Amino acid sequence: MPIEISHKGVAPGVVAIAIAGRVTMGPSSEPIPHLVEDLLRQGTRTIVFDLAGVTSIDSTGIGRFISSFNKIMAAGCEMHMAGATGQVFEAFHISLLDTVFSFHDSVDAAVNKL
Repeated sequence: MPIEISHKGVAPGVVAIAIAGRVTMGPSSEPIPHLVEDLLRQGTRTIVFDLAGVTSIDSTGIGRFISSFNKIMAAGCEMHMAGATGQVFEAFHISLLDTVFSFHDSVDAAVNKL
C-alpha cells in the first residue's frame, strides 16, 4: 500500500496530519517534513500526527518524524502523535522516542490535552 498523507485543521492553530500505509525508506515518506515546514510557515502552532492508518514503519520513517520534531521545536511549536499501535508504537518505544514525543490514543484525545 503506497503512503497516503492528508491534513486538516482540527482547532485554531492545530492541524492533524493523517498518514496511512508504510512509512519506510524511499521517496514516498519524504513529503512529511516538507508538509510540516509548509504548515509552520502558514502559522500552524501545533501538529498532531495521526498514525492510526500506518501499517509499518522503519528507521527512515522514524527519521521523518525526528526531522519534523526538530523543525516544530525550532519554531517554538508543539508536536503530538496519535493512534500509534502495535509495531508502529513499538518502533517508537524501542528507540525511546515515546519519552520524547507525546503519544495519545486519538487525535481527539491529543486536542483535548492542549
